[in-house]
Amino acid sequence: MASDGKNTRILSSTPLEVLLFLNSWYFTAFFIAEILMFIYKGVLLPYPPSNLALELLLLLLFLGVETLRLFYGSKGNLCQRRVCVCVSVCLWLPCAVLCLYFLLLQTFILRLELLLTAGLLVLYCPELLLELTTLTTLTRSHLY
Repeated sequence: MASDGKNTRILSSTPLEVLLFLNSWYFTAFFIAEILMFIYKGVLLPYPPSNLALELLLLLLFLGVETLRLFYGSKGNLCQRRVCVCVSVCLWLPCAVLCLYFLLLQTFILRLELLLTAGLLVLYCPELLLELTTLTTLTRSHLY
């Protein structure tokens, strides 16, 4: 890495990047398991078709929002960009709400869904704290 003589500090958070990476793999497994469980519930349980369609739509929305959150969180952390980290923090709330929906408010909730969704929420809490810490660090470094 070329240096122009100035002291450049690396402000990226390694623990945050590790959590974002793990969350991307965990969410991929969660999404595939949810699709398979929706197929199972749609075939074997008396699932109203409108509820099944709505919950599948919410799962696809969850996929989109979570993908954006992880992308902006990782990009903001690695490139040390406050705006990207801020977008990721702002997208955390809709992801947490959708996660709580799949944890508590679905028409039928399987035990496996309960465990997988709880695991996703467990990953969300330290991610938010580390993103806020990284955002604070990035903001303070640009003040001086």
